[in-house]
Amino acid sequence: MKHILIVLSEWGYWGEELIGPLETFDRAGYEVTFATPKGKRPVALPPSMDPNYIDPPLGRSVTSPQVAEKVRYVDQSPRLSNPLNLSELMPEMPYFSSPSLIRDLESYYLAIDKARVNVLYQYDALLIVGGSGPIVDLANNQRIHDLILSFIKMGRPVGAECYGVACLAFARELEDRKSIIWGKRVTGHCKEYDYHDGTGFMGTDFNMGPPPYPLEYILRDATGPDGAYIGNFGKETSVIVDFPFITGRSTPDSYLTGEKMVEVLEKGLTRYGW
Repeated sequence: MKHILIVLSEWGYWGEELIGPLETFDRAGYEVTFATPKGKRPVALPPSMDPNYIDPPLGRSVTSPQVAEKVRYVDQSPRLSNPLNLSELMPEMPYFSSPSLIRDLESYYLAIDKARVNVLYQYDALLIVGGSGPIVDLANNQRIHDLILSFIKMGRPVGAECYGVACLAFARELEDRKSIIWGKRVTGHCKEYDYHDGTGFMGTDFNMGPPPYPLEYILRDATGPDGAYIGNFGKETSVIVDFPFITGRSTPDSYLTGEKMVEVLEKGLTRYGW
């Protein structure tokens, strides 16, 4: 039985971007464990449970009544209770002003190795779910970066959707500071689909307006001259497999992202969509 680790933001995940892969993993008979940055129960973003919500860039609803019902069911079920606490699993990098920096760094790297051997080895793949929440607590989260790097070092696939793909762009070793997707093909939320206004998060009524960063530009820079960002703007779906990465552009790509992750695990798929 395959075992998948799914990471969710505590500031709001987009419902279908969890439901699509989760249903696919369930049908495949996989075991699933959820994790959040600090062990808090994740919550779906309200628009992702509302079939009447009109996505501004697309000018239409992106949530069917059936998917909205599924999201509400999982969001209210005990399945998301007691997620793994990544702040307890993965160590925090010491400040470089530490008076015992070398010893602290040694302890830090040993703790990562310990987590990989004692906990992470049991998971066959990692998935980072999208939505606006990852902008807050996943994209620039050092523990998430180290989690991703651990899966890569174990030779295991890493999936990411929408704004969750930003985590891949920023995950990098200290030695060379080069993104792990350098030279790779990925997709993610393209510029044309960004909100002009209304980017919101759970736990606050703050309206950020547009997203604080254009994900497409970050991914174009992070993949470098030998890789590529593939947005497939205007096409109904956009999922890219460039092993070990499986990336989905946005909500309509959720089920396909899950399906391709299963194909990677079951059939050895290494390339799709480019």
